[in-house]
Amino acid sequence: MQLNAQKIKVSLLRGLLRLMPLILMGTLTLVTFWLVKKNAPPEKSAIERVRLHEPDYIILNGTLSALNEFGNTKYRVLGKKVTHYDDDASIDIEAPRMRLFPPEKSPVTVKSDTGHLDGDLTILDLMGNAEIFRPPQAASETEPARPRMLARSSYFKVLINDDVIETDKPITLEQGMSVIHSTDGGVFNNIEQSMILSGQVRGRIERMQQGTQQ
Repeated sequence: MQLNAQKIKVSLLRGLLRLMPLILMGTLTLVTFWLVKKNAPPEKSAIERVRLHEPDYIILNGTLSALNEFGNTKYRVLGKKVTHYDDDASIDIEAPRMRLFPPEKSPVTVKSDTGHLDGDLTILDLMGNAEIFRPPQAASETEPARPRMLARSSYFKVLINDDVIETDKPITLEQGMSVIHSTDGGVFNNIEQSMILSGQVRGRIERMQQGTQQ
């Protein structure tokens, strides 16, 4: 009886030795899996995955308009390609062109190569060959005649609610026959349709002859 018990122990020991490689491989697999899970970044929820900064729609030759309190067009933004992002409601615009319609004044056109409109529709960033253009304006009972105005820079920021366009980049300003250069940018007030230049300012100023428009 004692001999049989010893044989059983030897048999169990041999079986355990045969299974040892499998046990070691299984243990190693479990340890590796645990380390991977521990060091892996937490998985994003379904809502977080949806709200990545990716476009939810794209419009070709798109237009965005806003009205003032009287129902008249305050501004209109056009773009060759308009890309809207769901996560922050911002808009990227290819070849943006914005028209501002101040009351009783000539509309002002702002354009550039690319643009970015924030989700609140309050700031339009214009990058690359940015321009502000105001056509000549005839004299009226309340306003003097104004010559054509063209301002060029690499960047303009349109503060839509403030009716202000500003930049800290160099500006070349043409007004009638006058040409002025500014090193540190300036601010254009759309209500007054005037521009204040900053930094070193130099150029040529020509007087506009009375009754003429340039």
